[in-house]
Amino acid sequence: MTKFSKTPLAILIAGMTFSSYGLAQEQVQPEQQAEQEIERISVTGSQIRGVDMEGMQPITVISSEDIERSGASSLSDLMLQVNQTRGGTGTFTTSESGALSTSTPAGQAAASLRGLGPSSTLTLINGRRVAASSFAAGTENFVDINSIPLAAIERVEVLASGASAIYGADAVAGVINYILKKDYQGAELNLNYGNSFAASDEGRYNVNFVYGTDIGNANLTVFADYFDRNAFNAVDRDDTRDPVLISNYSYLPKDTPNIYYWSARSGDEIGNPNCKTEFVTTEFGEEICAYYHNEDDQLQSELESASAGFTFNKPFGDVDWNTEFFYSRTKSVAVSSPAPINQVDDREGPWVDETALDAFPTDVADDLLSQLWIDPFDTIAGRELYGFRFDARFSTPRTVEIETDAIRLVTGLQGDWGDWEWETAVTLSKSESEQEAVAGIYNRYKYHALLAGELCADGNIADYNFDTDTLNCGGSSLQGMYNPFLEGDANNDALLAMAQEVPTRDGESTVYSWDGRISGELFEFNNNVISAAFGAEIRREEITDTPSLNSRARLENGYLVDVFGFGSSLSAADRTQWGAFAEFYIPVTDDFEIQLAGRYDDYNDFGSTFNPKVAFSYSPIDELIFRGSWSTSFRAPSLTQAGVKLRTTTATFDCGANQAVADLYCEGFGDERTENVLELGNAALRAEESESVSFGIAFSPTTSTTVMLDYWQFDHDDLIDTDMTAVLDAAISDASLRHCGLVPEDQMGISYDPDLCLVTDESGLRIDEAGANLTEILEEWKRFLNPDYDELAAEGRLDELRFKELTLYRDHIIQLENTGTQTIKGVDFAFDHKFDFDNVTLGLSVDWTHYLEFDRNKPGSDEIEELSGTWRYPEDIASAQVYLGMDNFYGSLTVNYTGSYSDDIDGLRGRNIDELEELGKVDADGQRNVDSWTTVRANIGYDFDNMNLNLSINNLFDKEPPVAYGSRRGFDSINHNALGATYRVSFTYFFE
Repeated sequence: MTKFSKTPLAILIAGMTFSSYGLAQEQVQPEQQAEQEIERISVTGSQIRGVDMEGMQPITVISSEDIERSGASSLSDLMLQVNQTRGGTGTFTTSESGALSTSTPAGQAAASLRGLGPSSTLTLINGRRVAASSFAAGTENFVDINSIPLAAIERVEVLASGASAIYGADAVAGVINYILKKDYQGAELNLNYGNSFAASDEGRYNVNFVYGTDIGNANLTVFADYFDRNAFNAVDRDDTRDPVLISNYSYLPKDTPNIYYWSARSGDEIGNPNCKTEFVTTEFGEEICAYYHNEDDQLQSELESASAGFTFNKPFGDVDWNTEFFYSRTKSVAVSSPAPINQVDDREGPWVDETALDAFPTDVADDLLSQLWIDPFDTIAGRELYGFRFDARFSTPRTVEIETDAIRLVTGLQGDWGDWEWETAVTLSKSESEQEAVAGIYNRYKYHALLAGELCADGNIADYNFDTDTLNCGGSSLQGMYNPFLEGDANNDALLAMAQEVPTRDGESTVYSWDGRISGELFEFNNNVISAAFGAEIRREEITDTPSLNSRARLENGYLVDVFGFGSSLSAADRTQWGAFAEFYIPVTDDFEIQLAGRYDDYNDFGSTFNPKVAFSYSPIDELIFRGSWSTSFRAPSLTQAGVKLRTTTATFDCGANQAVADLYCEGFGDERTENVLELGNAALRAEESESVSFGIAFSPTTSTTVMLDYWQFDHDDLIDTDMTAVLDAAISDASLRHCGLVPEDQMGISYDPDLCLVTDESGLRIDEAGANLTEILEEWKRFLNPDYDELAAEGRLDELRFKELTLYRDHIIQLENTGTQTIKGVDFAFDHKFDFDNVTLGLSVDWTHYLEFDRNKPGSDEIEELSGTWRYPEDIASAQVYLGMDNFYGSLTVNYTGSYSDDIDGLRGRNIDELEELGKVDADGQRNVDSWTTVRANIGYDFDNMNLNLSINNLFDKEPPVAYGSRRGFDSINHNALGATYRVSFTYFFE
C-alpha cells in the first residue's frame, strides 16, 4: 500500500474546522501524519481515495464537536452560522414559511451557497444524492435539511466551488455533504432545551441517542432524534409587534369591514364605525379601518420532528458490505394573514344586501345609508338584489398543517481489485408530504351564496326560479343571510362556518440510483504516482405535487380557485439520467500537483452536457500553498419547472427596470407591483450553466497558525424564472399577448380589465388588436373611469385622479423561461491560531467573506443591476471566535457580523416613501441603509468522565435586528432574526 506524505500546511488545512476547538482537539502532528498509511479516505470534491486533495480547494469542515458547541438544535440552525451559506436570499428557514403555495413549505428549510439558491447547491449524504422536497419553494426544488437527523451527523463538509465535473447536476455553487456516523462504539444520550429570555415561550426540546456495537466482525450504529419547537409570533416582541410605518396598512381589515369607495357617494372609502383601532388616513384623505400584517405574522413556525436509523458495516473477506438507512417525520403548522374577500370573479369589493346595515344602531345605519349608492347586483343564484360593496378579509388567519415522511436507504459493496479500490451502491431516497388547510380557508361560491341568503343546509347553492322569484333547496332547507358587519353573533358565525373548506395537497419525490466507482494508481511519473478515479451513475427521478380539486386553477371555473386566497401547483414529471466521469491526480513535481476531471451527463428530457475541471496546488515551501481551479457546472431544469401545470402564484414586475412599463402600469413610479398569475412549466427549458474560477493562497508560518485567502467567481447563465416585466414590455408591441378578460385556453399573456375593450386609441383600435397604441388607450381609459377628467385636466389637477394606469385583470398566464445571467465574485479570508500553555489552550479564529460583485440583469431588461450591497445582499459576512480550553473545561465567544446594505426603498409604495421623507429616514437621494448587525454567542462546557454539560447563549447582548423599512415585518428575516437573546442547555451522558 502506498504511503502519501503531506506537508504540514496541507495537514492544517485539512484539520481546519468550524471552530478553534475542533482544530485544537483534532490536530495531528506533521511527523506523525507523514508516517500514517492513508486508505479509504474520501474528501468532498474528489472521488480518488487516499490522496490529499484538500490543498487544492477550500473546504469548510464542521465536526460533531463543533455541532455540539454551536448551540444549534437543527441542521438549519447550524447552516445559518456558516459564512458561505449566509447573505442573499438563497438559504431559507421556517421564518419564511407560510400557508400559501408561494411561501416556503411549512417546516422545511434549505441551505444555499453564495446566495445562488438551494437548487444550485448540491446536497449529499455520504457523497450521494437526496430526494428533493416534493413541495417546491416557488418552482425551485430543494432538499429539506430539516428532514436530516442531526443526531446522525458525524461532520459536515462544505465545498463552495463548482463541482459538476465530479457530481453532475446542481453543483453550480458547490456541495454540502452531510457525513453520517459509522463504526461507533458505545452509547450516548443527549438532552437539550432552549428558549428565549423573553416572557413568551419559544421553547425547543431535543433528545437524541446514539448506540454502536460490534456484532461479530460487523459494526452496527443506531441513532434516534426527537425535536420539538414552539412557534414565534411577531406580537411577542416590542420591535415587531407594531408596524414600522403607519402607511404599511392594508385597506382590507378583518372583523370590521369598510364600505368600498365605488358604493360611496363621495367616492371615498367609508371606515367601519365599529373599528377596533384608530382610523388611518389614506393617501386619498380617507379615514378607514385598516389591517397590519404584524397582527398575525409568524416569524418562526411550529415544528416537530422525529427520526431514527442505522449504519451497518460488515466485511466478507476482502469485500465490505455497507448499509445506511434513516427515516424521519416532520410536522409543522404555518400561518399567513387572513384571506382577502373579493367578488366571485376575484374583482375587489364583494356585494352585500342593503339589509346588512341592520347590524348597526338605527342612527348609525341611517347615517351610512345617506352616504351610499344602493345599486342592483346579481347574486350567485341569478337573482337581482340591491346593496353595496365592502372591503374586508376574513377574521381567521390561513393555517396549514404539513407532515413530511422521508426515507433513505443506501446499500453497497466496496473492496480491492489488485491495487485499485472499488465501490458500488444502490440508493432509494423518498420524500412524501401531506398538507391540509385547517383554518381560514373559505369557498368563494358558498360565501357569496351566504351573503345573499342562497346557501342550503346541505352545502349546495339554491336553485332560483325566475318566474316565481323563489329559491329551492330540494330536500334541504334554506339558510339565513350572512351579515359580514354583524359581530359576536353565534348564529351568524355558524353560517360563515358552512363556507369553510379544507384543501389538501399531496406530494412525492423519489430518487432511484445506481453508481459504481473505482480508484487507484495508474503509473509513476517523475518519481511520483499518478492516480485516477472512474465512475458511472444511472439515476431515475420522479416528482408529483397534487392539490385537491378545490385549490386548483381550472379553465371550467374561469381559472378561479374554488377557495379565497389559497392555491397550489399541480405538477408531475420524471426523468432518467446517466453519467460517467473520470478524475486524475497528477503530481507533476513534489511541489506542484494537478487535478483533472470531466463528466458527461445525458438526460432523456433536455439532452446532454459535458463539464470539465482543472485544479492545481503549488507549494514552493512547506509553509506555503498556492491553489486554483477552473470548472464548468450545470443545473438541470427542476422537475417542477418542467412539469408544473397552471401553478397559482403571484409575480412581481419591476417598474424601475422598464420606463415604458412604468408609464403604462405604474403611473410612472419605479416601484414593484405584484399580480396574481398562473405559471406554466416548460419542457423546452435549457439547463442553467455556470463557469467558476478560484485562486487562493494558504500560509502557515508555524504549526499553530494558518492564514488563507481565496478569490472565487461564478458566471451563471440561462437562469430559469418567470419574467412578468418582460412579458408586459413585449405586450406593448405584441397583440397576441394582450387579452381583454381571461387569457384563452392554450394561450399566454396579460389579462386586462374586460372594460378596456370599450375604449380605443385614436385610430379606433382596441387594446387586443394589432397595432393599437397603448399610450393613447391609457389616456382614453382615464377619461372612461374618471368622469371629471377633462375638468381636472383644464385646471391642472390630474394628480387627483384615482385611476391612472391600465387596469390589469387577473390570472395572467406566464411560462417559465431561461431569462438571464448573473456574475458573482468575492474573497474568503480565514485565520486560525492557537496558543498552548500548561494544560491551557487558547485559540483565535476569524472567517470573513466579502462580495466584490453580484451582478445580474434586471427582469424584463438587458440592464445589469449590482446586487452586492443592495437589499438583502450584504457585501460582508464575518465571524470571529476566541476559544479557551483548560483540562476538562472549555468556553468560547463567537462574534457574528452581517454588513450593512441598502434598504428596499425603491420597492415601496408612494405613501410609504412620503412617510419616510416626513420622518427624515431617507437621504437626499431618497435612500437609506439597513445597519450592520453584530451578535455574540457564548458557549461554556465541562467534560466529566462519562458526561458533558454545555450552555450556549445566542445573541448574548440581546441585540435587536436593524430596522428595514423595505420589509413589511420591519426587519430582514433572511439576514437577521427578532428572537433576541436565547439559551440552550445540553446534557450528554456516555454509557460505558
